[in-house]
Amino acid sequence: MPSNIYLIGPRACGKTSVGKLLARKLRLDFFDSDEVLVRKAGCEIAEFVEKNGWDSFRDLEAQVLRELSEKDGAVISCGGGIVLREENRLVLGSSFTVYIKTDVQTLANRLQLDPNHDQRPSLTGKSIVDEIREVLEAREELYSGCASLVADGAGTIEEICHTILESYQGSKGDK
Repeated sequence: MPSNIYLIGPRACGKTSVGKLLARKLRLDFFDSDEVLVRKAGCEIAEFVEKNGWDSFRDLEAQVLRELSEKDGAVISCGGGIVLREENRLVLGSSFTVYIKTDVQTLANRLQLDPNHDQRPSLTGKSIVDEIREVLEAREELYSGCASLVADGAGTIEEICHTILESYQGSKGDK
């Protein structure tokens, strides 16, 4: 039986909202890797990246994932770029990992409504729609390659959670 459930996908796909509900339904602990990273860094992600650069951020992100992967029985929402490092993909690929796949316009709409938008640094400096499209194109194979399940991120939090629960509970019989 998989010990942890990892949720991956681009920012604003619903990983944290789905993860909290999923953890509650399964009576598991919930961790958001970005929140853990912010606590470790002592500042918001945008500030950390501005001071230390993206490579240092990705180093810290990998360290956080390693630490969280030592948990037993948790739902872990991962930062959108976690799949960029091979060491992270190895952790995700050997676990029950769900890619919450969401279309560009849905993501753009959610990001424009997100009060924490300014805390999430632009990756490209382009418009929100162009950036999302570019990031998804670059990461699609990485997300899919790590995933035990690809869930439709256009559904409600409850629908996505239900899809994950069905697959997860089915995987327990396979192990």
